[in-house]
Amino acid sequence: MSKLRQRLMRELQQNRHLKIVKSNEWCIPIRTVEVTYEPIRRSTMDVLMKMLLISMQEADFQNAQELSELLLVDPLFIEDLVSLMSRVRLIEHRENFFRLTSKGEQQLEQGIFEEELDVETATLLFSPCHYGFLPIGEDRIEEYDELPESYRYVDKEAEQQEQFEEAMIIAALQQEKEESTTSQTLIETIVNTEAKQINDIPCLEFLLHDKEQDIVYVRVWNTLLNQWDSTLEQRLSEKEQLRWREEYL
Repeated sequence: MSKLRQRLMRELQQNRHLKIVKSNEWCIPIRTVEVTYEPIRRSTMDVLMKMLLISMQEADFQNAQELSELLLVDPLFIEDLVSLMSRVRLIEHRENFFRLTSKGEQQLEQGIFEEELDVETATLLFSPCHYGFLPIGEDRIEEYDELPESYRYVDKEAEQQEQFEEAMIIAALQQEKEESTTSQTLIETIVNTEAKQINDIPCLEFLLHDKEQDIVYVRVWNTLLNQWDSTLEQRLSEKEQLRWREEYL
């Protein structure tokens, strides 16, 4: 930590108008949360699927062979696609004919195909000091032989929180999903959420005096994010700005 502190101090002092008034170290709590969820894949409906659904809307077809003969497409392609549409409940076999379900009619109208995927599990990191999940994985957490004292403004109630809003969890999971121009994976349902251990994450605080503007403000380096943490800086400034001004200006 001492090497990191020295590097950050050199970086800050590159600005000749800045003076480091004091520095401090403290830890913020990070809660590991394991989430099981059901994703769906949303993509633009391909031409063949649209043609099949429109054909089933406008005429009676008993099997894939009849559709293959109409569309002049290999029966194997038609059978695979009909099987997929049946599995995801876009169509059903009713009164000996293929019929669109309400879900099939809706997706055809929108030109969007949604496919339910296998249940997945992810690990999220909740920070009570940020009042939300951090956009990084559990593998970024390091172990330290010694840790500084706890952050002086930790919300004890938030620190012990084990239940989280579903919308907040979905938003955090969604950030981790890669999107392309034609398809995207969406989180449909949260199956289970389990709060696990709490890890202490060191942060470095620097109180700065800008001699040119004659203002005092703080910078905070978050070792988990490996960057300056604007959220912690803002929250700390809101709580201590008046005291800093009275003490240092």
